[in-house]
Order: sequence, then structure tokens, then C-alpha cells
Amino acid sequence: MGEPRVIVAENSPVVAGAVCWLLREQGYDVHAVPERGELLDALADAPPDVLLVDAERLNGNNALLDRLRDDPGWTDVRVIVSTPATGITAIPGLPAGADDYVSKPFRVPELLGRVRTQVRALNEVRAARAALHDATLELERARDDAVNNRRLVDILHEVTGELSASEIYRVLARRLARTLEISHCSVVLARVGDSTGTVVAAVEDPAITDLEVRLDRYPEIVSALESGRAVLVQDAAAHALFTSVREIWEKERRTVEIRSVATVPFSIDRWSSGVLFLRTELHERALTHDDVEFAEVVIRAAVAAIRSAQALETTRADNRRLEALATTDPLTKVLNRRALLDRLTAEMDRAQRFGSSLSLLVLDVDHFKEVNDTAGHLAGDSVLRQLGARLEAEIRKVDILGRYGGEEFVAILPETSPEGGSIFAERLRERVASRSFDVGPGRRPVHLTVSIGIATFPSPQVETIEDLFARADAALYRAKSGGRNQVRT
Repeated sequence: MGEPRVIVAENSPVVAGAVCWLLREQGYDVHAVPERGELLDALADAPPDVLLVDAERLNGNNALLDRLRDDPGWTDVRVIVSTPATGITAIPGLPAGADDYVSKPFRVPELLGRVRTQVRALNEVRAARAALHDATLELERARDDAVNNRRLVDILHEVTGELSASEIYRVLARRLARTLEISHCSVVLARVGDSTGTVVAAVEDPAITDLEVRLDRYPEIVSALESGRAVLVQDAAAHALFTSVREIWEKERRTVEIRSVATVPFSIDRWSSGVLFLRTELHERALTHDDVEFAEVVIRAAVAAIRSAQALETTRADNRRLEALATTDPLTKVLNRRALLDRLTAEMDRAQRFGSSLSLLVLDVDHFKEVNDTAGHLAGDSVLRQLGARLEAEIRKVDILGRYGGEEFVAILPETSPEGGSIFAERLRERVASRSFDVGPGRRPVHLTVSIGIATFPSPQVETIEDLFARADAALYRAKSGGRNQVRT
């Protein structure tokens, strides 16, 4: 990948020029769009990684951001809106399609930090998407292998479902022993050079799941692992491979009624390998080369099924990780603004349907600029991460916490009255004020305070999310103007 591409759509040519120069000095591929009508054309020519757009360009109209989120070619574009110096609350209804905001006049550390954060978040999403694509391809290849071995369905139909590896091993041992009409069939996991192996399935004892065995007592297993080829011993009483083991049996005065053995090696991945272990007793027939060839075909199909199961689990894990990336603030690991608004919409619908109430808390760190100015931007990021973790530890399991932008957090409290919301917010304010925050080695921890604005739904003149946020923002403004470190409703 090349340098991160940034489009700067600032109304002031002087500001746009300065921002472009600053970002280019940091290694970004920067393009300025001076005219309003040229922005969509610039996006169509080469979609950027980050769009820094002046709030005045939006004119209170979400059409541009709606189009960005609806067009598949632009969904990856991270949008930072530049706002007046008074911050996010000065622009009611900041478009939900934006990923972050930055106040003007620009402060260099803040501007660079916002751009870096969005580029980092985009790279994480792209990496997860690439991993998901690779896992999907691997799953498809594994399924193709299973199709090619369809003639083995009579044995392996039980492992074509969503079974774990251990379940597949047990089914494999049972069905293969039944087909070959032998009494002993097991799966032993081990790698070349191991002194012990683990029996994970054995048809002669279904209770066995993780039985450790000494491999020096099983030369046929060691030989198969080292050579990577199947081993067939049709007469264990005379074969040279068993010379040392027969001497041990004689010393221990053991009578071992083994007629023949066969071991078929297999490998799941770089870390997991083993053998399919077949054995017959004196009263049974001897194993043949045809038995070994059949077992080799079966174990290949079983390995494909195991890889499919592992690939499926990997795909599911990647899906969960990708979903988390899409809904999580990359810095604090709480919900991002987009996910927060989605959850708030659902909670307001639920409150209205069941006749309950919810409280919305908008929390802003007092004098946070001083942390960045005195300790640096990285220390400020660390403080926000610590604050997010502490807030998340304080809320109930049913509550919802998100970062709304900058040093502003939002908590949604379902089924909470105005009185309950005030009590909770006051306790939250006290807990934050009573604790210190680490700003790095060699520096004294800092103490923070927060101002909190509360709004409740339903209440007079609150019908929409915008109404609810407007009331909470107004309460937060009163807390700030009243001296900070306060809770207002």
C-alpha cells in the first residue's frame, strides 16, 4: 500500500494550504478541493483514506455523508469534520456519517492525532477483511476436497456437519473399525521427535480422550511419523521393527496377542500431526495393503473435514473481530459514535413500545486540553483509554457506553428515571474525581473532573434522538458554565 491519501475540503484557501503542507510533511498523499462542486468529482477520481471536510460545506445537509455511506466504493472513507472552536455541541445534529471532528483554529497535535487515529482504524478494518477473505478461500478449498472424496460419505457422513476435531476423531475411529471389521482403531496425536503421544480417540475404549502413551513402546508410530509414510506390520511376532519391543514384553512377562498393526500418518497443520493406528489380535485376520490404502483415503478426507471445521471457526472469529472493529472506538475500545447512535435508536424504540424510560448522560472531561498541552498527545490518549475503562467498569451490564468524540463520552441507561439518572451520574462524577490517571513514566499521575449533562426520554419536547441530545448538551453546557465538575439535568 502507498501513502495514506487525504482530501482536504476547507473553505479557506489559506487554511487548506497550511493543512495540506502539514500533512504532506507527515508523509500523507494530500489533495485540496477548493470548490464545493468539485468534491464529489475528486472522491470519484480516487477515493481517499481520510476526508477532512469543513462543516460549512455540509450546510446542515447530510446528503454528502449519506452518499458516502451508501456508495460501496466510498464506505471505507473516514470522515473528519472541522468545526468552530466551541466544539461539537456548537453544531446541533452533527452528521452521524462522520467518524470524528476537529476544532478550529487547528492545533497541530490534535489535527495530526485525529488523522492518525482514523488511518489506523481503517488499516485495522482492511487487515481484518483481508484475513477474512483468506479464511473464506481456505474454507472453499477444504469444501472442494470434501466433494472430491464423496465416495467416502458412507464412512464420513457423520463428520460433514459442524463437529469439533475431537468429535471427528471419535467418529473416524468408530466408523473405520466397523468398515474394516477390526477391534482396535485409534487416533494418536504426536510430532516427529516427541517422546510421548496422546490418544484422542479409541474404538476399543470410547472413554479415552487424552491418554498419554510412551512412543518408545510403539516403534510403528515413530517410524510412520519420521518417514511420513504408512507402516504395515502383518506379523508382529516376527517383524524386525518389533525386536526391541518384544524384548521388553519378555522382561515384563507380558503376553501380547497382537497379530498385525498399521499406522497411517497425517498432518493437520504445522503444529498438529499424528497417526491413524490400526491393530488386529491373534484371532483376527491380518491387515493388508488394501486396508492401509483405504485408511489413507479415509484419513485424507477426515483431515479435510477437520481443516474445514477449523477454517469455519476462524471465519466466525474473524467475522466477530470485523464486527467489533466496525462498532468500536479504536482508542478507548468502547462503542464508537455510529454504533452508539444505532443502540440509542433501538433503546428509544423499546422504551416507547414498553412504556419505560431511559436516561442519556453526556460526559465531558474538564480542562482536558491541559493534559495534552503539558503531558503530550500520547499521554492524553492514555488518559482517555483509562477513563473509558473506568467508566465501563462503573456502569451496569444493561447500560451502554460510547465515545461521542474527543474527550466526550455518552452513557445510555435503559429503564432509568430522571432521579435514577441523576443519582448514577453524581456517583460517576465522584468516582472519576477520586481517582488518578497515569500519564507515563517519570510523571506524576493527574486527577480529572468531569461535567455531566442528563436528558430523559420520554419527556416534554423530546421525540427524537436529536431532541434528546440537544437537551443533554444544553444540560452539559450549564454544568460547564456553572463551574464544571457538576451534574445538571
